[in-house]
Amino acid sequence: MTSEASTVGAAPQSLRGAWMALAGLSAVFLFEMLDNSILSVALPTIGRELDASTSALQWVTNSYAVVLGGLMLAFGALADRFGRRRIMLIGLALLGLASLATAFVTTAEQLIAVRAVMGVAAAMTTPGSMALAFRLYTDDDLRVRATTLISTVGLVGLAIGPTLGGFVLTIAPWPVLLLVNVPIAVLAFAGVHAGIAADTESELHRDPVDVTGAGLATAAIVFALVAPTLFVEEGTGSGWPWASAAAALAGAAGFVVRERSARFPLLDLRLVALPLVSGGLAFKAAAGLATAGLGYLVTLQLQLQWGWSPAHTAVGLLPQVVVLIAGGALVRPFVECVGLDRAAWISSAAVVSGLAVYAGLGRLAYVWIALALVLVAAGLRVVGVVAAVNVMRGLPENRTTIGAALVDTATQVTSGVGVAISGTFLAALFTGAISDPDWNAHQIVQFQHAVTIAALTLTALAAVLVGWGFARSRRATETVSL
Repeated sequence: MTSEASTVGAAPQSLRGAWMALAGLSAVFLFEMLDNSILSVALPTIGRELDASTSALQWVTNSYAVVLGGLMLAFGALADRFGRRRIMLIGLALLGLASLATAFVTTAEQLIAVRAVMGVAAAMTTPGSMALAFRLYTDDDLRVRATTLISTVGLVGLAIGPTLGGFVLTIAPWPVLLLVNVPIAVLAFAGVHAGIAADTESELHRDPVDVTGAGLATAAIVFALVAPTLFVEEGTGSGWPWASAAAALAGAAGFVVRERSARFPLLDLRLVALPLVSGGLAFKAAAGLATAGLGYLVTLQLQLQWGWSPAHTAVGLLPQVVVLIAGGALVRPFVECVGLDRAAWISSAAVVSGLAVYAGLGRLAYVWIALALVLVAAGLRVVGVVAAVNVMRGLPENRTTIGAALVDTATQVTSGVGVAISGTFLAALFTGAISDPDWNAHQIVQFQHAVTIAALTLTALAAVLVGWGFARSRRATETVSL
């Protein structure tokens, strides 16, 4: 049985009219958000059972993130050429098989390889979840509601992941945490296959694939995502993180040159320059930078400086979790009240305000940290929906998946940058081993000084991105009104 979305030519007029498709797309986003969060709690157990080093354990999560971030643009472009639904279904089948392979893992290296394959599957499915949701409807209000529903399901997975993982580990071996992806993949496959019609020729384009551009883009993003890890692991005195950062810049420069000269570019940079697109990407980049940077700094401050236990820290982060989950009910009324464009920059400004509160007052008392977490989470909850919708509104219909991939890539890269900035300031300004349990008074001052400078830097960068996004959004509004 198929949903209204696939059986009727006209777009559905309600969420219920495409319930099967939305269930499948929500399952896709649930996998993306649940995957790393549920696995993180199992890393100590995995390390013991697989005799894995600290570096190997880090790459259990990093291999997935790096492959996902590096390949999203390439698969987004392929989906716009060969079919969004087709690429999504292939990715879901690959996800199910890779998850099943976890049951046969016996070494850390094998697990890293499996995680990398899962990253490939996620790169094939993640951009498509938002692009296909956007394609289901022609009404912007329904697009916002559908995107809010999908993102809420994912955020619930993100929030319950560590708790669910800890419970599962008390009654089952750690591979079960990844085997849970199998039923999720099956549900997603069934929903997308039955609820979404195959792309028509008019919805696709047949330009040749820009292999060189895809290679340069992938290299730039991979090096950009690896560099933060190297800065934190090796410190600023090592040449490896700087080499990785330089390679990322070189790859990005080469990509721009290639896309400007190619007859059939992977990504037409003129589309990225469109006001709605560039503005939406700037808002998403600011949110990614702020969320990752603030989360990293707050976690270290609560545990290392204030001496909170992991459980106590988890409770301290609850204001953010509550807002991310419960805030979904407020997205639609807020957007209806102020409009899509204004909602994007107002919510982004809330993200910057949260960073500013933490930078200026976070060292004084937990209440200011809680306020910062709430402001950033509230801003992220709205901008995560409306900025993505705005980007795809600003693109031609046969480029929506590359648009969704751009949104996700912007978030992935700037999240890495946020952690890199925070980790670099801590490495440069804190003397001694940061993980030592007993700090002297001088080290406490150094740590707080580093956290303050890092938070102020993140605030300034996020403010610049939001200012740019606001200017671009205004230009889009003025263009429409002319």
